[in-house]
Amino acid sequence: MKSRLPKEYQNAGASNMNQMVRKAQKMQEDITRIQGELEQKEFTKTVGGGALELVMTGDKKLKSVKLSPEAVNPDDVEMLEDLIISGVNEIIQEIEDYSAAEMEKVTGGVSMPGLF
Repeated sequence: MKSRLPKEYQNAGASNMNQMVRKAQKMQEDITRIQGELEQKEFTKTVGGGALELVMTGDKKLKSVKLSPEAVNPDDVEMLEDLIISGVNEIIQEIEDYSAAEMEKVTGGVSMPGLF
């Protein structure tokens, strides 16, 4: 005995597949657009009560580092090193969180490894 789909479902697969392909193409275009915008966006992070200010682009290229004179203490170089590490890690996390939130708007939370 062969099973048959009701008439309204016969040949519906092709139009559904075309619609899915169009949605996937639109999603890819949106992802590419967001990635381009993200590369141009600048993020600023201040740490250590204003002792260090970092500016980084969305593609994680460091643009500037500003140190307050009080942060530069030759007797406490380790504190300055820790401040820089902390600031860089914080700004990278901020960029990744922003990027993930923007991508989720496009993908609806669907993970697409390799795209972003």
